[in-house]
Amino acid sequence: MTNVAGFLNAMQITHLSLTNFRNYGRLELALPAGTTLLFGANAQGKTNLLEAIYYLATTRSPYASHDSQLINWEALQGDDLIVVGRLAAQVSTGRGDLRVEMRLIRENRNGNGGFRREALVNQVKVRLMDLLSNIRVVQFLPQDVQVLTGPPAGRRRYLDITLCQTDPIYCQTLATYNKVLEQRNATLRRMNEEGVGQDVLPIFTEKLVNLGGNIFRRRAAFFLELARQAQRIHYEELTDGQEAIKLAYLPRISRDRVDNDPAGQYNEVWEETSDWLVHSTTGAIAERFQRALQGAMSRDVAQARTSVGPHRDDWSLWVNRRDLASYGSRGQQRTAMLALKLAEINWMTGETGETPILLLDEVVAELDDKRRRLLLDYVQRGAQALLTATDPGMLSDAFLAQSTNMRVERGRVQPATILSEG
Repeated sequence: MTNVAGFLNAMQITHLSLTNFRNYGRLELALPAGTTLLFGANAQGKTNLLEAIYYLATTRSPYASHDSQLINWEALQGDDLIVVGRLAAQVSTGRGDLRVEMRLIRENRNGNGGFRREALVNQVKVRLMDLLSNIRVVQFLPQDVQVLTGPPAGRRRYLDITLCQTDPIYCQTLATYNKVLEQRNATLRRMNEEGVGQDVLPIFTEKLVNLGGNIFRRRAAFFLELARQAQRIHYEELTDGQEAIKLAYLPRISRDRVDNDPAGQYNEVWEETSDWLVHSTTGAIAERFQRALQGAMSRDVAQARTSVGPHRDDWSLWVNRRDLASYGSRGQQRTAMLALKLAEINWMTGETGETPILLLDEVVAELDDKRRRLLLDYVQRGAQALLTATDPGMLSDAFLAQSTNMRVERGRVQPATILSEG
């Protein structure tokens, strides 16, 4: 089995500091290398610890829709002009030691509550984008299957978070693309409502196709490698050679090919398009994107939005030429997502030369014995992993003996010994 153990460099959070974050008024926590089990009853703060690390790595929460939801409730009840939530991590990497920090600041000026974020690396303020890639994580959640079955926006979010952790150029290109897209859509609205803007639309279109060409190509290369890893893991290690999956990138570079794709049928045109994107120049991709935008012009003006481009991309997992989101059983979907996540670990390690930190939130209980053993094998062979469990009894004595075990109770984290019932 290919895994992260063969890589010499490892990323590790050695210390985590939280102030006014969720149910933690104040926490200073040293974290060891290897596996750390956080156990305890529900609603005690286990998930909050993993959320804090994920937030520092990605600048996003997997649970909160607004950053204000992350600040400790009691801190928000005070009359202070400024309430600060602070998350900070001391990180050991192959590039040296870093201090990564995020400040969540609520300001109350003239009775109006504003909210802003500050990012710091080694105590120097940086753009939020520059916080990315200083900590890299792969997260496992019970609701991961919803990435497959939910709307395309969730799948694009997964794609972009993964790539942005390893490729700052991609992240910058994506951010600029989204800004230009907003400008182009605003122009389309003016053309629709006021009949003006035709003179500036070509300017935004040209910028969009050049940026989009780079995004299409990078995404296609990413999926090509991730697909190889996921297919091998799924076939060889998760299904004993019984089922083969395909990870298909569905680039929105041609309206006809998207709208005419028969539901539930594996359309090989997607594979051909992805292969073409990988081997073409960004100029050729931009030219094709330009033609697609031109062909969609009348509809885009009528709908006042850009209907073609990487902002409409999607991807899917298939087993035996059937789309798992529509036709797969819950067990098949869960197994395929596990293969994808394990492939993500291997891909990220290969890209950066450092093993990412693994975050597993109550996922062990979702797996059968075989898949649980495979996942925990990856966990224990990695450099650092944190997992939560309400019932540590589902883990073997051998696993518990090799992990650092901590009890979480009412926002307090204490070392603990887990005694076997046997």
